[in-house]
Amino acid sequence: MRKRLQDPRQAAEIVAIQALSFIAGDPERLGLFLAETGIGPETLRSSAADPQFLISVLSFVLRDDATAKAFADSVELHPTNVAAALQVLEDKPWERDTP
Repeated sequence: MRKRLQDPRQAAEIVAIQALSFIAGDPERLGLFLAETGIGPETLRSSAADPQFLISVLSFVLRDDATAKAFADSVELHPTNVAAALQVLEDKPWERDTP
């Protein structure tokens, strides 16, 4: 039985890490991603701890419908769930609390 996640941010981070693995699994896609982000392959693992980096991962996957569908299919999610994960990561609750 799968353990159900209660924290939407944790679930969104897991989706982003899965997306990073998906990107890394295709040399051409990985090359494009690295070129766009300006990071090197040696820093991928450490970059995964940065919330802004995770946003860039999901943004990269979602910008192309075919890539978004391929990724969503690979992790058995609907593409709208991938988009929702991006929205959760982009949400900054501390900005809502200020007048």
